[in-house]
Amino acid sequence: MFPWRGCRGKFLQVLDLSPQPRVIPDSFKRDLLNRVDIVDLIQRHLPLKKAGANYSACCPFHNEKSPSFTVSPSKQFYHCFGCGAHGDAIGFLMEYSGLGYIEAIKELAAGAGMTMPDFEPRFGKKKEEDGPDLHDIMQRASQYYREQLKASPHAIEYLKRRGLSGQIAARFGIGYAPEGWQNLQAAFPKYDDKCLKDAGLVIENDAGKRYDRFRDRIMFPIVNQRGFVIGFGGRVIGAGEPKYLNSPETPLFEKGRELYGLPQARQAIRDAGRVLVVEGYMDVVALAHHGVEYAVATLGTATTPVHVHKLLRQADEIVFSFDGDAAGRKAAWHALEVSLPATLDQKAIRFLFLPEGEDPDSYVRAEGKQAFEDLVGRAEPLSTYLLTQLRARVDTNTAEGRSRLLHEAKPLVMNITSAPALQLQLLKHVADLAGMTQTEVEQQWELRRTKAFASAWEKPELPKLPRAAPQSVQRWLLKRMLIKSGLARELPLERFCGEDVESRGLIALAEYSLVQPEQGSNFDALVIDHFRGTEFETLFNQLRSELMVLNLSPEQADAEFRDSLPKLERDHIDQQLNELQAKARTGAFSRADADRMNELTKRKAALDRRPNGNRSVV
Repeated sequence: MFPWRGCRGKFLQVLDLSPQPRVIPDSFKRDLLNRVDIVDLIQRHLPLKKAGANYSACCPFHNEKSPSFTVSPSKQFYHCFGCGAHGDAIGFLMEYSGLGYIEAIKELAAGAGMTMPDFEPRFGKKKEEDGPDLHDIMQRASQYYREQLKASPHAIEYLKRRGLSGQIAARFGIGYAPEGWQNLQAAFPKYDDKCLKDAGLVIENDAGKRYDRFRDRIMFPIVNQRGFVIGFGGRVIGAGEPKYLNSPETPLFEKGRELYGLPQARQAIRDAGRVLVVEGYMDVVALAHHGVEYAVATLGTATTPVHVHKLLRQADEIVFSFDGDAAGRKAAWHALEVSLPATLDQKAIRFLFLPEGEDPDSYVRAEGKQAFEDLVGRAEPLSTYLLTQLRARVDTNTAEGRSRLLHEAKPLVMNITSAPALQLQLLKHVADLAGMTQTEVEQQWELRRTKAFASAWEKPELPKLPRAAPQSVQRWLLKRMLIKSGLARELPLERFCGEDVESRGLIALAEYSLVQPEQGSNFDALVIDHFRGTEFETLFNQLRSELMVLNLSPEQADAEFRDSLPKLERDHIDQQLNELQAKARTGAFSRADADRMNELTKRKAALDRRPNGNRSVV
């Protein structure tokens, strides 16, 4: 009924750019999820209480007094209405127990009495000419570097001098890239293969000659939440620049979204309620060796908003650790600026500056775990650091200095959009420093004291929630398609060729649905698993959380979807008619265009005569 025509090319392009590694057959995962009851699984770790059709508990991923963590036995899904954490049985084990993707499935399979199968190729059936999977390439490179470490007394001696044990090296998968220009040829006989360049393992100069990116460096694999190696950090042995060399941006690796050591640190972060952000890979490894296991590192880039949001989901407190020199102070101020919109009243963000000439690695080796954690405990709160820096920039003894303080403080204070109580307290402190009243500063900054702003300090009642924006047609359709997989076969995809994530997600879900057999109640769980680690992961998790509230049956989803098809077809006809009318106004209207307009007008009239022909989709 609805040919895909122009969408087909974009369809395949979307999937090629954002493939989902399928290392385990979907049939096995479907059987596994059919045997596992998420309520029983979570009940082993949390005391769940019956709450209507669902179960509830205080969320294990953030501190709260009233339970907002909900588990749906019908959807086999959990969602926290406080911090937004959500997922299925696999996701819960990964987040709660700090397991990798494969390890989580193995644990569930063992509990269900199932034997793990041989893995399929990660991208399903794949033509040989398409080349190997980049995940396989990175895993093979990681194994090669680990083997080279075992065979290199030079590299082993360096790690020993840094106080690292074989156990800690194994835990982080540390390896060694030997000296030489084309050592990787030993692991990859097809050294000219395009995939090596795509993975960032080799560099190709203007003359077309290739050589290894990493040479004579200690290699730190960067692992994503599914346990896949997606990049490397290489630390030079001895003198040399740059001190740290990182993988470039690749289809697998985006520096601004990843944190080194997070998979290894996840359980310790949860136990401590705190995460420590340091600057170097060696800092993370050295701290873990001395028992400070809740440290992670940014990957050769400044702290990003994504980093902060990700870490606030993991812990109630973030401590940024920086060197005390000018570069460290500059990096700390940047971290403060990107943290302001993300900070919450119930969370803490603090800043630690080590003594001059020290970094976490050197300090913990010299002073020990307790001395280092004492320093961490005395780290400056965000508010203290912000006010101290503002005072240091101006002379508050002059009117000009106080005026400049107000000017510099305004964008910082107003960027605190998710912590109204903290924002109000900082406003009061800034007013005191400027020698003004709070009301005078509000007038100067042209603030309107809304109920939401005032209630953070003066009123006990909660601010009213803003009215939700209307959902898109794509989002409406995606929910119905998640409930019933077969609906994708009747979707007019040609109408959804947009560049936004919901349109591309709709296309990706339709393609996945079409190559799967008709699924039952676990189709949405398979979708979540299939798109885990891709750009669509957040979208599908959000949709599944919304479905917990919507509580739509497959029969209702089917009926609503079919009722919407005439409206979708009518909208598409209107779009084509508008294009033809615009063409007619330019004088470039052909006989074929006239025939097409006549055909579309008849189709539209026929649709208008049908029942429900104009029914709104959303």
